[in-house]
Amino acid sequence: MKFRTEVDIKESGQKIDIEDKIFSIGSCFATEMSELFQQGQLQTVNNPFGTIFNPYSINNAVKRLHDSEFYNEDDLVTYNEEFISLDHHSSFNTRYIHKTLEKINDKIEEGNLFLQSAGWIIITYGTSFIYEFTPKSRLVANCHKIPQKFFEKRLLTHTELVDSIYNTILNLKDICVDDVQILFTVSPVRHTKDGMVENQLSKSKLIAAVHECISVFENCHYLPIYEILMDDLRDYRFYKEDLIHPSSQAVQYIFEKFGTAYFSEEAKDFIEENFKINKALEHKTKDEKDPKYLEFREKLDKRIEIQQSKVKHKIFQVSND
Repeated sequence: MKFRTEVDIKESGQKIDIEDKIFSIGSCFATEMSELFQQGQLQTVNNPFGTIFNPYSINNAVKRLHDSEFYNEDDLVTYNEEFISLDHHSSFNTRYIHKTLEKINDKIEEGNLFLQSAGWIIITYGTSFIYEFTPKSRLVANCHKIPQKFFEKRLLTHTELVDSIYNTILNLKDICVDDVQILFTVSPVRHTKDGMVENQLSKSKLIAAVHECISVFENCHYLPIYEILMDDLRDYRFYKEDLIHPSSQAVQYIFEKFGTAYFSEEAKDFIEENFKINKALEHKTKDEKDPKYLEFREKLDKRIEIQQSKVKHKIFQVSND
């Protein structure tokens, strides 16, 4: 007897290899997946604009990265004695305008360079809701806790969603390698502050718009991450204490599903060994001259050396510095 509805990710004909570059952008779920890629020692860049959720803002970020269009003083606002970009996450905010611009533009430069050789793109949309900053009559990615009276909230229209996704694909296909694979996901994180009915409407609009766009492009695919958590893992034990975000166990389950469908056999083995090495690196000792610890470290360093010989890019840089 079956006691749950299992949702699988369709196996990909093209596989991620150990030297492939993976770029990810979007909600906090994109960051969690990227962190697992990093632990597996794959080459990845995640969210050069910080965490952003809606397709309009993600399209704006991708266009800026594609054009290598830097920000200047006119693009920023000031609030609470900080210089702020409404296109970016609050982690870019500083008390000094040159520092905010430096952080923003360094990430644009890094993202543009990485995208030019990226073979895989993962885009995770979180919401169809967007805010307009009324003093400048422009749509924004983040309100930065500026008083609500300065914003108007609304749902993006279906046309706005489709146009944003469509233009994102065009820009990525132009800047990335010829056969770039673009994978779309909808975040399983529910935006409960919008309201449960409103959240479901928001997610539904995202799913419909993504499917409409990918039907006219090659190498664009939808990953049923939202469906895995809603149907396969529909139990609150797979959520964090806030009952909104997926637990680390759920994220790991989804990552394994993804790996089964998208990693080459060589990549699977490479990542699995690197996960084990990362776990071993967590081991601490009170006596670093203990012969048993020295023997343990010597064996571990040899394992890292073997892994390093398999790729051209540097791995386990923290442990080797």
